[in-house]
Amino acid sequence: MANIIIHLSKENVQDLIKNRDIIVGSDKKEVRLSVTVPPNSPKGSVFDLFREHISKLKQNGCLRTAETYTATFNKLRRFCNNKDIAPSDITPELMGSFETWLRNQQLAKNTSSFHLRKVKALYNKAVERGLTVDVHPFRDVYTGIDKTQKRAITIDDIRRMKSLVLDDPMDAFARDMFIFSFCTRGMAFVDMAYLRMEDVNDGILTYRRKKTGKLLSIRWESYMQEIVERYPSKTGFYLLPIIHSLNGKERNQYRHIQALVNESLKYVGQLAKIDQKLTMYVARHSWASIAREMGIPLNVISHGMGHSDEKTTEIYLKSVDMTVVDDANRDIIRRLE
Repeated sequence: MANIIIHLSKENVQDLIKNRDIIVGSDKKEVRLSVTVPPNSPKGSVFDLFREHISKLKQNGCLRTAETYTATFNKLRRFCNNKDIAPSDITPELMGSFETWLRNQQLAKNTSSFHLRKVKALYNKAVERGLTVDVHPFRDVYTGIDKTQKRAITIDDIRRMKSLVLDDPMDAFARDMFIFSFCTRGMAFVDMAYLRMEDVNDGILTYRRKKTGKLLSIRWESYMQEIVERYPSKTGFYLLPIIHSLNGKERNQYRHIQALVNESLKYVGQLAKIDQKLTMYVARHSWASIAREMGIPLNVISHGMGHSDEKTTEIYLKSVDMTVVDDANRDIIRRLE
C-alpha cells in the first residue's frame, strides 16, 4: 500500500472534500491519501464558523449584523451546553429541538425564526465548503416572518404626544426624537445619531442609511428645525445631541441613549393614552401607515423610507420624482398641526 503526502491550498482542500467519493484507489492497488491542511485554513466546527463569520462582519464594519450573529451564537451555545458540534450534526431533529428550546425561552415566533435563519445561513456556507452534505435540516422548523401585531399609531396619537407638556427633560427629548423620526419619513435612530451638521444644506437634508448604504434626500421642514434648535449639538459635529463625545465610542453612546429614549417613550405613550407600546421603530412604521392611509402610492412610500431590498418596489422607484416624495412628507407633517 502506498502512502502519499499531498500539501494542498485551502481551495484545493475544499475541492478534494467535495469530490472525496471519486478518490477510491486504482484497479491494481489501494492508494491512501494523507492530506495536510495549511494552518490558515478555516476550521470546520459550527462554533468556528460562527466565530469566523462574526470576525469578518466586524472587519467589514457591519457591527450591527455582527451583534445579531453573536446573539444567535450565544443561544446555540447555551442550547448545546457549550459543547461544539460539527456541521453534519445539524439535522432536522436537532433543529426541531433547537426551535422548541427557543420557544421555551419565551421567545416570539419571529424571534426564534430569526435565530434559526442565522444558523441556516452558516449551515449553507458549510455545505458550500463541502464540510457536510445538505440534509435539509430546516425543513420542519419555521424560518419565515410571521405577521406581527400592529406597530403603527395614528396621526391623532402623534398629535396628542406633540401637545404633551413634559416636565422631565428625558421624556421631552424622547418625544421630540420620535417626532423628528416621524417628520424625516421614519428615519432610523442610528441614522439620526450620525447626522452631521453639514448634512443640512440649502434646505435639503442628505444622509446615507447605515443599514443599506442608500443615499436619501429630504426637504428640510420648519418643524425639523425647531427640534434641532431645541436640542443643541454637544459636539458641534453631529446634528443632534445623541452622540456627546468624539472619543471612538460613538456606537456605545448612541445605543445607550436609544435605550433611554425607548424607556421614556413607554411613559410618554401612557400619558398620551396610546395603547401601542412606543419605541423609536413605531415612528417609522407609523409614517408608512399614515402615508398609505392618505392614498400615497406604495412606490413613493418605499422610496421615501429608503427601501432597497424590495426588488418589485425598486422597479417602480426609477420613475419617482423626489419632489413627489417631499410633497407627500409635507402633507403628512401638516397633519400634526
